[in-house]
Amino acid sequence: MKQLKIELVKSSIGRPGAQRKVLQGMGLGKMHKTVYLKDTPEIRGMVNKVSHLVSVEECEMDA
Repeated sequence: MKQLKIELVKSSIGRPGAQRKVLQGMGLGKMHKTVYLKDTPEIRGMVNKVSHLVSVEECEMDA
């Protein structure tokens, strides 16, 4: 199963509320926090909205 490793590399301070909500929805509240999320079109869309704030890697997770 493919997953995305997403890390918050820039602060959400001073960003529009919509971008903050996207980060919160992905579980990224603090700098350098890393989350692993399923590679779905919905998550890809969220990543595209905040691509300037996060670092993304594709991972293959063992099931």
